[in-house]
Amino acid sequence: MELVSAVTLLAIFQFWILGGLVGRARGKYGVKAPQTTGDEHFERWFRVHYNTLEKLIVFLPALWLFGYYVGQYYAAALGLVYLIGRLMYAISYVRDPGSRGLGTLISELPTLIMVLGGLIAVIIQWLASLN
Repeated sequence: MELVSAVTLLAIFQFWILGGLVGRARGKYGVKAPQTTGDEHFERWFRVHYNTLEKLIVFLPALWLFGYYVGQYYAAALGLVYLIGRLMYAISYVRDPGSRGLGTLISELPTLIMVLGGLIAVIIQWLASLN
């Protein structure tokens, strides 16, 4: 599961970088802690970071369960697609929030595949264990 571990660390690193960019935007646009609103450009960075947090709570367990029950190579590949999608989402959201659709789709689709695929694999394995 080394590849799944690597993708997990890349996802954490991506999230950490986005947090740093929020901090930079806070200083650049004069939004003092603990405020989370103010300048629109700061709010875009804040929303990108927060939305990524919301996605990680589903992505990480799905990645690991899919990797365990289906295969680490498939999970790692889908995980890389997710990371590319999150990067596209971040860039497009900061430029123009209305243009975030493609990045959203590219990060949501692999997550959905891993959730459904993992669930199906768990059910198949459970049913096989009943025999």
